[in-house]
Parts: sequence; C-alpha cells; structure tokens
Amino acid sequence: MEYTSTVSDIVRVVEAVGAGIMLVGGFGAFLIFLVRAPYPERQRGSYEELRRNLGRSILLGLEVLIVADIVRTIIVDPTYESVFVLGVIVVVRILLSFALEVEMDGTWPWNRWRRQPPNT
Repeated sequence: MEYTSTVSDIVRVVEAVGAGIMLVGGFGAFLIFLVRAPYPERQRGSYEELRRNLGRSILLGLEVLIVADIVRTIIVDPTYESVFVLGVIVVVRILLSFALEVEMDGTWPWNRWRRQPPNT
C-alpha cells in the first residue's frame, strides 16, 4: 500500500497549501488594510478592499481544499460512502463560495448586469 500512503501524504500537503493560502491571504489582506487605514486620502474604500481580499483568499483556499477532497475520494478511499461525503462537502463549499461572492460583490449574480454601466 505504498502508493495509497504516498497519495495520502500528497493530499495532506495540498490541504496544508489550501489552509496556508487562506491564512497568508487573510494576513496579507489585514496588512494592506492596516497600511491604508491611517491615511485619510486612502482610507475611503479600505474596508471594502479588506472584505474583497479576505473573500478572495478564502475562495482560493476552498478551491484547493476541494481538489484535495476529490483526489482523496478517487484514489485513497473510493467507496460509495466517501463519494457521498465528498458530494456533501462540495455542495457545502459551493454554497459557501456563492455566499462569499454575494458578500464581496454586494449583489446577487443575476443582478450584476444592473450595476455595470452601459457600453457607449
């Protein structure tokens, strides 16, 4: 079972990368916010930028974690139960990603066209 343990180790590394993306991205977003916030000319919009940057790092980290879950399910533990659990995890992460997108944009995806100025 050397192959399975090697793939399991790789999946753990991919999961660590996903978590690292969220941590480093979140830390970087807060650093950018702290640099911008004290200056009145740059203060406007700094909170919205913080939320956008945090959301982006969380979304990217979630995508990497989904990859790890898919690889684990397909290669390491290909049972019906693990496929079901993967499906539930993917659905939850899709809903979370959707909610984050709405939170970052401030509008429903089907209403985005209303916010964009017409091309003239």
